[in-house]
Amino acid sequence: MEIFGYSAANGWMEVGNSGIFRPEMLKPMGLPDNVRVIAWGLSLERPTMIKYKIKNIRDLFGPRVELNVVEKEPRLQDSTDSQYILLPR
Repeated sequence: MEIFGYSAANGWMEVGNSGIFRPEMLKPMGLPDNVRVIAWGLSLERPTMIKYKIKNIRDLFGPRVELNVVEKEPRLQDSTDSQYILLPR
């Protein structure tokens, strides 16, 4: 199943998906061959990319993320009620 959202500015966009894990993905976890596992989740990367004008998803996730941008962005900074903090480099 796929979940789509619509905005006048960007049209239809996938924001969620679901599926069944392939057996070879489950084998290293020690699950028997007859077990089937379903998965689902929201895909908030695309709306985030549109909002912040990020053209390449690898600039949002992974080793190409520029930490200096994260450190300077006030919306990503630690707040007093947050359990996450940005550590200095």
